[in-house]
Amino acid sequence: MSNDLVLALFIMAVGLSVAGVGAHLYQFILRAPAMLSYTGKTYLSSLGNLFISFVCGPYIMLNLGFNNQKEEALPKPFILLAALISFGWAFITGLMFMNIYLAFIYA
Repeated sequence: MSNDLVLALFIMAVGLSVAGVGAHLYQFILRAPAMLSYTGKTYLSSLGNLFISFVCGPYIMLNLGFNNQKEEALPKPFILLAALISFGWAFITGLMFMNIYLAFIYA
């Protein structure tokens, strides 16, 4: 049972790492803050924003709790709910990228 828990934590760590790297790379290349959105000027940019929101969503949601400005700060129960959702989301993202990695290694 402990091996299953360690594997689940490893997959969540992979998902958060991929989300963090993707968010920072997105912000570095486009010079715009990464946020959860699906809107864009064109259909292709909308699909790109949707993909970035899916991949980088756990990291973006975790950063919502670290907002220091009073008018934009979230209440503590919402921060805890966002953290719970983002760790579950990171598990899904981690599974996706671990499957892609293993498919390339063993193909």
